[in-house]
Amino acid sequence: MQTLARLLCLAALCVAATACSKVTVENYDKIRVGMTYEEVKQLLGAPNHCSDVMTVKSCTWGDEKRHVQVSFVADQVVLFSSENLR
Repeated sequence: MQTLARLLCLAALCVAATACSKVTVENYDKIRVGMTYEEVKQLLGAPNHCSDVMTVKSCTWGDEKRHVQVSFVADQVVLFSSENLR
């Protein structure tokens, strides 16, 4: 009985964590060219991955199947895209 209760609690936590994701169509639609990294971070939360190549910082929020990718130059959004948000 305790094992079943633990499994149900774990399942509920997983659902809650997924539901709280800030990687949504609504938040993606708020991203604008010229926004700062901190503004995007406030909107989407901490990125899952960032890389710096020369003067471009590219960050990804989400996973391989469903994500938002934003490129920054001089700490400002210059390009952004999404995959499978809808």
